[in-house]
Amino acid sequence: MLLLASCQSGANNARIEPVDSVEQAVDLPTPTLPEETKRRLHDNIDAFMKRTGFLKNFSGSILIAKNGVPVYEYYQGFRDFKTKDSLSAETPLQIASTSKPFTAAAVLQLVEKGQVGLDDHLSKYFPGFPYPGVTVRTLLNHRSGLPNYINYMDRDKRWERRRMATNEDVIQSLLTWNIPRAYRPNAAFNYCNTNYVLLASIVEKVTGVPFPQYMKKNFFDRFGMTNTYVKTLQDPSFNQSFDRYWRPWDLDFSDGPYGDKNMYSTPRDLLKWDQAWYAGKVLSKAMADSAFTPNSNERPSLHNYGLGWRLLKAPNDKQVIYHNGHWHGFNSAFARLVHEQGTVIILSNKFNPAVYPFARALYNAFGNYDGRQPEAEE
Repeated sequence: MLLLASCQSGANNARIEPVDSVEQAVDLPTPTLPEETKRRLHDNIDAFMKRTGFLKNFSGSILIAKNGVPVYEYYQGFRDFKTKDSLSAETPLQIASTSKPFTAAAVLQLVEKGQVGLDDHLSKYFPGFPYPGVTVRTLLNHRSGLPNYINYMDRDKRWERRRMATNEDVIQSLLTWNIPRAYRPNAAFNYCNTNYVLLASIVEKVTGVPFPQYMKKNFFDRFGMTNTYVKTLQDPSFNQSFDRYWRPWDLDFSDGPYGDKNMYSTPRDLLKWDQAWYAGKVLSKAMADSAFTPNSNERPSLHNYGLGWRLLKAPNDKQVIYHNGHWHGFNSAFARLVHEQGTVIILSNKFNPAVYPFARALYNAFGNYDGRQPEAEE
């Protein structure tokens, strides 16, 4: 509590002095797992995969780990269907909203350093911001009540749908278009991509570094995530997504902004991200605990949202910290089963909504996560 209190800022309209903060690379602990445990988990998961038939129409990457050690990996499908270029363990796919925990962590690191306050009002960073009561915290926990730019820019004739927008374009639309808010601030949870576009822009304003570059220096390079990056409008090539019939998904205005999405990664890189949390290399324990604490408690629920993370309370008080993503033909699932230190990662580049229930079913490879006999251990 003292740590969090010391990081609050009292002056909402103070001048922002950019500070470039670059962390040093870290050595993550070498994970270990008894070979017998690894073999048992692999065989159970492999049998479950074959029994369900999930892999029949799957294109993407799967990695399941215990204690940071991969126990099952599978790569299938095409990076480019037209050229029949197969994807591999090194093929980065867009992780869509699974990137939001990264954006949140970047902001929370700046909170720990006293450069951002959780209860700072947005007018501190965006003078003239016309939505009073919106704070950094309400962006992180999706309680800002702001309108979703993906929806209103799609309908508004002031923006051409085929013209790629930037984060600055989203900010200017909020400042000048007089778009009604969805809810009053902090009234309820309302998942909104606008929140995380603003958070990425706050990182840029405070550090003076473009968000993609800041994430590379302070996260991807630090943790050895060599196949992870944030896509910008200047990137000439990237891996596209496809619909159910292998037709390329057309891009539109909403493919420009980042912070809410537009991060590309691989399961092996995401496992390093997972292990960095266990090693205490992302945030202090106090701040991490705050990020993993439910923030929306108007009504009892097994599901909740912290500061950048979705939270699930499974049977026997098992904690699942996760974030899924969906963008065009990309579907992603990333879950941290804290009780068993299990990790479930699925990335798909061919539209496949079955990714989410299938990932959830795989939790049972590590224990009873649905109140029934664990299916993957039968």
